[in-house]
Parts: sequence; structure tokens; C-alpha cells
Amino acid sequence: MRQPRIAVILDENTSTGGTRYEAGKGYFRGVRDAGGLPFGIPYVPEIVDIVLNEFDGLVSVGGRFAYPDDWYIAGEVSKAPPSERLDVERAIVAGFLQRDKPILGICAGMQMLACLNGCRLTPDLRATFPTAGEHDKRDHLHPVDILPESRLAGIIGKNRIEVNTFHREAIAQLSPAVIASAKTEDGIIEAIEVVSASFAIGLQWHQEQFTETDHPGNAVFQSFVKAASGIKPVGG
Repeated sequence: MRQPRIAVILDENTSTGGTRYEAGKGYFRGVRDAGGLPFGIPYVPEIVDIVLNEFDGLVSVGGRFAYPDDWYIAGEVSKAPPSERLDVERAIVAGFLQRDKPILGICAGMQMLACLNGCRLTPDLRATFPTAGEHDKRDHLHPVDILPESRLAGIIGKNRIEVNTFHREAIAQLSPAVIASAKTEDGIIEAIEVVSASFAIGLQWHQEQFTETDHPGNAVFQSFVKAASGIKPVGG
């Protein structure tokens, strides 16, 4: 059987001028260890149709850049810098959704998946949710509770796990097109699933940082690659 080819949208160093592509090796390691072949995808519009037609799955990675103003709750706009990533990634994610090809969104990738399905963000979760705990600190860990009847629960096999957290923006309004499959104790949405898709899961945490550990969330990479292989994933 041919190994599934997985497109991994690259991030860029928006904080220092956007002059370089970058992406943690954990994204590629997670796909490889699950049996897939990962390929980094740059922001080249001419590549969109090739990705849509020739790749079996998509990983949309973390990053910090501004989404369109109308993707945020009323009266709010992003504090992040713009990025060339937006238009190319939006076209690829939308195309994968139309074709019902597997998508795994992580951090910013989850937010892209959410907004293309009608959700809205806050650019500053602590301002919108004053009682929320720490969410924007690299390597900070906190528990998330996984919705028992969700696909994510079926994949991971647990109702609560410890994850990292490194995000300022967050989903503030959920649409009927998705379910919140994991939340923190303070109510912040930490994972979503697109109801109509065969496999479109978003994680707010950075699962790629756990790929060299025995973390239960690594099962998401395995289930994603299986879906890209045409094998019905666990929990779906």
C-alpha cells in the first residue's frame, strides 16, 4: 500500500519580518511515525491545486498572524501581524473540506478550521474571558476534559489528559457546524471536530511537541494518517 502523502502548511517568522518559513520538526515526526510521508508546503498560490489533487491529508500548523476582521467577535480585531500564509492556507483548507479529505489543525490551524466553519475568535482570550487561567505560556501544562461521545475521545481513549498551552487567540463563538470536543476547566475550547467531515479535527494545544514522548494525544496523528490512507479511523 502506498504511504499517504501529507501536506504540512509551513509557518513563518512573522515576529521578525516574515522572511523565513519555519515549522517544528514534531509535525513531520508525528506524521512519519504514524506511517505517512510529510511534505512542507510554502505560500505559493500556484501550488494550491497540486496540493488539493495530489495529497491525501493536510496538517495545518500553529502560528501567529491576523485573520480577516470578520472572523473575530464584534468590535474586535487581531493584534497579530498579517501573513502571506492566510490566502494560500485558506484555499487549501477549504478545498480539503470540499473534497472531504482528512485535516488535522493544530493551534492556528484549529482556528482556521473553526472559522471556515462559522466559528468566531477572540484576539485576546484573557480580555474576553477574565476568569480564564494561563494559556499563553510556552511549556505550561494544564488538563483538558474530552467530550465522552466525541471522535477525539474514541481516538485517545481517555476523558482527561494533560496538554501544553501557547495561544492568545481562542474560539469565542461556536457554530453548529462543529462540536467542542475538549475544554479546559475554565471553559476555553481546546479541540473541535467538523460535524459533516469524515476527519477534520482541530487541537488548540501543540501535540507535535509530544511526539517523542508516550503521550496519549499522539494517537491523533495515528488516526489522522489512517484516515488519509483510506482506513476508517478509530472513533469515526
